[in-house]
Amino acid sequence: MRRTTTIGLLVFLLAANFPGSAALGYVADTTVPLGGGCPQADRWNLSLASPLNRRWSTSLSPAHTTVITVNASGSVAQLNEIEAVVSASFAARAGVPDTTFNTAANPGLIAPLGRASAPNSCTNDTESNVDGLNTICFNQASTGFASGVLAFTRTITANAPGVSVGASGPAAFAGQILDADTLFRNDGQGTFATPGALATPQGAGAYDLESLPTHELGHWFGLSHSAVWRAIVFPFAPPPGSFLGARPTAQAPDGPLADDDRTGVRVSYADPSDTVHTGTIRGRILPANPFALAIIPSPSTGRSVTGIFGAHVVAVDADTGAVIAGTLGGWSCDAASPPAKFDGTYELDRLAVGHNYKIYAEPIGGVAGPGDFALPLAELCGVGATTECGTPAVNTNFSVRTRPPGP
Repeated sequence: MRRTTTIGLLVFLLAANFPGSAALGYVADTTVPLGGGCPQADRWNLSLASPLNRRWSTSLSPAHTTVITVNASGSVAQLNEIEAVVSASFAARAGVPDTTFNTAANPGLIAPLGRASAPNSCTNDTESNVDGLNTICFNQASTGFASGVLAFTRTITANAPGVSVGASGPAAFAGQILDADTLFRNDGQGTFATPGALATPQGAGAYDLESLPTHELGHWFGLSHSAVWRAIVFPFAPPPGSFLGARPTAQAPDGPLADDDRTGVRVSYADPSDTVHTGTIRGRILPANPFALAIIPSPSTGRSVTGIFGAHVVAVDADTGAVIAGTLGGWSCDAASPPAKFDGTYELDRLAVGHNYKIYAEPIGGVAGPGDFALPLAELCGVGATTECGTPAVNTNFSVRTRPPGP
């Protein structure tokens, strides 16, 4: 059996296998194992023997100029230009140091970028068509393109060991990603330009082609959206004609990423040999009046809400002011007593030791609201699984005060 996760990237609205677990630094997609249990972080099972296969479809829309390039449409040079951008986006994700996914330290974890030519190379809207080939497609029409959605990524994960789809091998654990596809719309509601074409008159009203795949590839690797504005996986694209972060370079291949993005990769693909990013800050966000919280109407579990659920918690470097990690807190899970408990717990992992941090908590709202995180929060109770725990609504009706230090 398998589960489908679809996460979209919207138009910017401004001139935007753990034994036990908790709301971790970053917002990760999770899978509840078949039959119940604690949510397991979605991630690839990569090794030199089983590298990530990847490809992109060279089929471009004849009806709309979907991708604006410096080189002429339909030319070999145009395809090479687009492919270079896709490769740079992969390099940014694989360029984060101190992770098991870092290809500088672990070359061979990613297979060479291949090409496909069929317009339907990406997974269709039904799971029966999943091929396990991991493709990026620019010439797409899908029911997933709601109003304002520029692109979305669909991942298929295993909810039990031994599951496979298409070309993927049998899964080693629940939460293993088996297939990922990214689709860009082709109906004229969004055009995309390569970095070279973004500064031209033709590309002035287009979205940056490098920022968007870098965002979507975050979903490929099991990460959901971030509520940190600077993060590349903030749920809204940068305005047309602009891009996020710095362009990747040989010295800084992960240049487009923010510190929050890097923390997300380190949490999901923790390197056991990393001796720098080993810090953890853990706590709970509790209401001053516990009677203000309601009981979840879940006859099967009787789980109650005993802490603030869905608060945005961030760790800020006290010396530099940089946002190092953020998460939506509010839950924990004991492997001996699943499912998830909504007790206000948060945990920020893979922080660099030797630094001073300030912790902030705030209601999630504004440009990025609860709806932008609905899917990963619902997954905590096992979407499509046999055990449901009843995920509560995100609490946005609170103000924050810090409890004074004890004696």
